[in-house]
Amino acid sequence: MVEISVAEEAVPEEGVVVVLAGADGNLSAAAAALDGEGVVSRALGLLDGKPRHGRVVSLPLPAGLRLRRLLVAVAGKPEGLRPRDMEELGAAIVKQLEADRVEEAVVASPAGLDLGMGEDAAIAAMALGAELRAYRFDRYRPGEEDEEDGRKPLARLRFLSGGPAGGALARVRGLARAVAWTRDLVSEPANVLYPESFARICESLSEVGVEVEILGPADLEKLGMRALLAVGQGSAHPPHVVVMRWKGAEQDAPLALVGKGVCFDSGGISLKPSGGMQDMKWDMAGAAAVAGAMRALAERRAAVDVVGAIGLAENMPSGTAQRPGDVIRAYSGKTIEVINTDAEGRLLLADLLAYVCERFSPRAVVDLATLTGAVIVALGHERAGLFANDDGLAETLARAGEEVGELLWRLPLDKAYEKHIKSDIAEIKNVGRGREAGSIAGAVFLKQFVGARPWAHIDIAGVAWSSRDLPLARKGATGFGVRLLDRLVALAFEAR
Repeated sequence: MVEISVAEEAVPEEGVVVVLAGADGNLSAAAAALDGEGVVSRALGLLDGKPRHGRVVSLPLPAGLRLRRLLVAVAGKPEGLRPRDMEELGAAIVKQLEADRVEEAVVASPAGLDLGMGEDAAIAAMALGAELRAYRFDRYRPGEEDEEDGRKPLARLRFLSGGPAGGALARVRGLARAVAWTRDLVSEPANVLYPESFARICESLSEVGVEVEILGPADLEKLGMRALLAVGQGSAHPPHVVVMRWKGAEQDAPLALVGKGVCFDSGGISLKPSGGMQDMKWDMAGAAAVAGAMRALAERRAAVDVVGAIGLAENMPSGTAQRPGDVIRAYSGKTIEVINTDAEGRLLLADLLAYVCERFSPRAVVDLATLTGAVIVALGHERAGLFANDDGLAETLARAGEEVGELLWRLPLDKAYEKHIKSDIAEIKNVGRGREAGSIAGAVFLKQFVGARPWAHIDIAGVAWSSRDLPLARKGATGFGVRLLDRLVALAFEAR
């Protein structure tokens, strides 16, 4: 990853420098200082009168200056700027520097522009966006030239501040590390990341103060997590559960975060088509997001009591795999008819949700899961599906998503949908009515295992992985959910 730092120093006269200009044509103090020969003004003129927020102009060997390259980045919107806008500006700067094949650059202070936030906050946001955009997963390409699409990775980026800047980077560094760690987990192939290895990786969270407990297959059998065990009974890699606890404050009850971690989903006996099956390595993205959120909270020493629980399994076809038509008695005692073994994530979560609710009596529960392809049909790849039995929790999650750019859209959980999962032989079945309301059927199924406490289910199937570049991430794993959960805690659950 790029090495990012913040320093209180003057703009250098040599090398590569980035200055900011307003969308209204105003210049930051640093940009104005370099505009003696009109070079910054001329650069803005290259935008054809459209200096929109996020646009970056790059000038090699600018006239009248000793700089090797000068970049002018535009900041400002008529409706005002949010921190996420500054994050995207930082990402746009990195994208242009990579295209210019620059290894090291300096971003001058934005002081002098009306950004609607202080210099420290603006720098912190740009630094976070820069670090998120610079991330790449290249663990399995050693020896190749470290480039892609003609872009060269940026090695070092230094932000200049007009005053003491120690707090700017500290606020974002832990969060960026947590998102990168989550992206690494989701990107790993299934022969490397399987239930036991994922669980062992989570043990590293103890280094930042998270308590980590691993439940192996014998523990799960003893507890009676038969639905979770059924998901993985066809695989050579047995299921595991990881329970993580960050106790940054004494509170009456913890917040519970729960994640689906199907490390590879073949569909089981209800086998998926072969085309695109390689993508099913990221069916554990919900679990990765929960683990990443626990790391982010611990990194910033959040004043909150949080439990993170992830269920890990592989869904494989074999002579020992569960069959369509099987009936399972879940941890809660409820009986489930398995109609389709490819609707396995809800079985895993059924036991995990019931276990977490019984053991910890949490004040609220939020689960994340790549649960259904149907949510992609409904919402595409722009938003995750949100389901909740509590309006306040749903509203706070939606607000958190808007603030960090991890967008949600609430879908219904009407009691009428419970008829969709009514079974002829058991209490419920694991799918609904064919192609009708598939995401809702999955959410209604999960609702049976949380009781009356505030609960939200977030279906991230369409947003956990991207096949194209996004403002804050190149194509691949997005790390969706880490920042959302971190912001949710800050808004509603952190001790004041």
